[in-house]
Amino acid sequence: MLHTRTTAAGRRRDLREKLASGRLLRVPGAVNPLSAKLIEDTGYDACYLSGAVLAADLGLPDIGLTTSTELAARAQQFTRVTGLPVLIDADTGFGEPMNAARTVQLMEDAGLAGLHLEDQVNPKRCGHLDGKAVVPREEMARRLRAAADARRDPDFLLMARTDARAVEGLDAAIERARAYVDAGADAVFPEALRDEAEFAAFRDAVDVPLLANMTEFGKSPLLDAATLERLGYNIALYPVTLLRLAMGAVEDGLRTLAADGTQESLLPRMQTRARLYELLGYEQYAAFDSTVFDFTLPPGDRPAPEDS
Repeated sequence: MLHTRTTAAGRRRDLREKLASGRLLRVPGAVNPLSAKLIEDTGYDACYLSGAVLAADLGLPDIGLTTSTELAARAQQFTRVTGLPVLIDADTGFGEPMNAARTVQLMEDAGLAGLHLEDQVNPKRCGHLDGKAVVPREEMARRLRAAADARRDPDFLLMARTDARAVEGLDAAIERARAYVDAGADAVFPEALRDEAEFAAFRDAVDVPLLANMTEFGKSPLLDAATLERLGYNIALYPVTLLRLAMGAVEDGLRTLAADGTQESLLPRMQTRARLYELLGYEQYAAFDSTVFDFTLPPGDRPAPEDS
């Protein structure tokens, strides 16, 4: 109630232990704090906050318009309500190496379990669009070294994302990933791999936890969990799935309401009031309220009557 009972340090250790288990972690991207609670309630391993989802939620394209402080404030809303480890998309670190260092500490303070930084130039763009550009490898390595040096909790996961596959080819992306690990990255996120063979080649070449981005309508095939586990991946990420589902349902609902003049036909597709209240923990809040207010003070604790 009010706040998850877990601590940031505990959630970070939890993520590290899950990654060390060798099994595939399934990590959906949340749309809002309520959906983060639902991700936990349905049994997933961790929760993710996508930069693209945050930008879209603000009515902006995913081109680096959001700021590190906006991201940290939003992240804190998520970590308040879920006991799951939360990973976040920190774009390019929001500037030079010093900015990347500050971003790490902001995200630590927000209670997150980890973040990923990418090697695109700023302003960046969605990883599955054409026309991307990446910074020189050593520049990204400096970004990562600064981030690693700024980290105060060694369990905070620092992941490097490389967008180089679409720009320089697979071999160059693999070489970048190795350099990023040497610079301090704990894990790697190879963006926009083209087929199962490329996922396998990356796994064979890089000896740290790997994330597979299973975003819809992109350049990568939507590999199922069994395939990703067989390939040896550690995280299956579904970053924008819930946003796309929710916005599709909202759009359909608005059209139906406009056409029918009532939402009656939409009721079977809605989350019920009872389910919403269950997810929010209304009963616990009511019990807490009774404990605080529904009692009688003993005579000695009553305030003295005022003088007339």
